[in-house]
Amino acid sequence: MSTWLSVILLLAINLGLIWLLIAAPVGRRTLHLTRVFPAPPGRIAALVSPLGADADWHPSVLASERLSPGRVRQTFSHPDRRGNPITRTLAVNEAADADGIAYETRVVEDSALDAVFWRNYVERRFLRPVPGGTALTVEQTDRYRGIAFLLFRYIQLRREMKALDQWLETGSGEVRGVLERPVTQAGLAVISTLLLWPFFGLTARGLLLSTLLTLVIVLHEFGHMAAYRAFGHQRVRMIFVPLLGGVAVGGRPYNSRFEVAVCALMGAGMSAFLVPPLIALHDVCGQAAGAVILVFLLVLGAFNLLNLLPMHRFDGGQVLRQVFSSRTALLAASFLVTLAILWVGWRIGVPLLLLVAGLAVFTVLSLIGAGGVKPRRALDPMTAPQRLLAGFGLYAAIALHGHAIVYACERLFG
Repeated sequence: MSTWLSVILLLAINLGLIWLLIAAPVGRRTLHLTRVFPAPPGRIAALVSPLGADADWHPSVLASERLSPGRVRQTFSHPDRRGNPITRTLAVNEAADADGIAYETRVVEDSALDAVFWRNYVERRFLRPVPGGTALTVEQTDRYRGIAFLLFRYIQLRREMKALDQWLETGSGEVRGVLERPVTQAGLAVISTLLLWPFFGLTARGLLLSTLLTLVIVLHEFGHMAAYRAFGHQRVRMIFVPLLGGVAVGGRPYNSRFEVAVCALMGAGMSAFLVPPLIALHDVCGQAAGAVILVFLLVLGAFNLLNLLPMHRFDGGQVLRQVFSSRTALLAASFLVTLAILWVGWRIGVPLLLLVAGLAVFTVLSLIGAGGVKPRRALDPMTAPQRLLAGFGLYAAIALHGHAIVYACERLFG
């Protein structure tokens, strides 16, 4: 299989996986989980019901306060955009019969998210006595696009069950997820490298390419994480997804448009800082080491330049949407950025037909899951100096990564 066919196949697989994760019409789905706990129903009810006396047992719940019959306001440890604890008002219906106790909960108000986010959400909890304790069944119903958030809620539900079991045994409900542990992420990065290997050929050269691509992805996500830290996020992490790459996750929602722009730009921005020293290092290295540096520059430039395309889900699109407030200016800037990136492809000899086909694929990719989560209040607007800073930062990142690609190709294939 030729290199171009391998790249096209890899893009097609990524496109399908991304569609499945964030855009597939999953519709209304119900998560269902049951576990038996060694305690009487009354004790479990005090813990798992928002109306219960010990509803704040979980480490993520700071307080649970009754407002009126059937109304509860819970305060969570998760911060909102300004760093304050998120609060939610819940409507709770309780019913009891000979078989057990049932609770139905809906979210009435959220301090961080718009009410439309919770429009289809309902949670039901059932308690019934069984030999040896109490059977707790939790059902969460919502409408989904893509399976990513559905999987996230399932993982969180399992963690809550595990935390409750631990709390009953030890009095501590602190459970650290396996997925976020550095050793797990390192393992996923290795798996991703091995999965990418066949697309570049099952040779030493192919393994080098897949390893360098994984390293570039890690550097890109570290750039996002550094920006989150600079804006005061107390907790940041990276989730590595084999084949698809990595996702940097901040510790709270965005507070301003400038924060969105900088956090998006710094993925490619941090990598751009490496271009000049790598070129200087290549000039003083031997032939073998110099060839590896050139390949790394090519992979680094290509990955980040594609991420700077002005598509909805890409970093470049996020930056441009914050910088330009009018539709006309946004379209003009998007056209110029796309033209600059296409010029780099033409400059290194990529066939015009392949450039157009690639642009079409990335355009379709940008349309996938374009909705997003709507915050309760609009983000703080950008000032004129902030727009100028973000705009020139985007220009610099495109120029540096474009130069890295041209420099590497001229010496590898020239």
